[in-house]
Amino acid sequence: MAHVILERSFDPPLTDETFGELGARLSPCLDRSGVRWIRSHMSRDRRRLICEFEAPDAGAVRDALQQARLEHERVWSGELVEP
Repeated sequence: MAHVILERSFDPPLTDETFGELGARLSPCLDRSGVRWIRSHMSRDRRRLICEFEAPDAGAVRDALQQARLEHERVWSGELVEP
């Protein structure tokens, strides 16, 4: 499994309600694509969101986003580096 990162910007800033709605739309699509959400990081101004997934590859995350009809700026595979 690959470690996959999603990057997205929001204008206007992301609200808690919209964040919940996006998650509800994406969750079943992630399941169908064999993707597991790990965590998300939101900027303090709520204009940038970075999400981490475990997936077969970046294409599986892109497929799930397309199924859910969610926009994104970048999706890329990487290597997890921890202390």
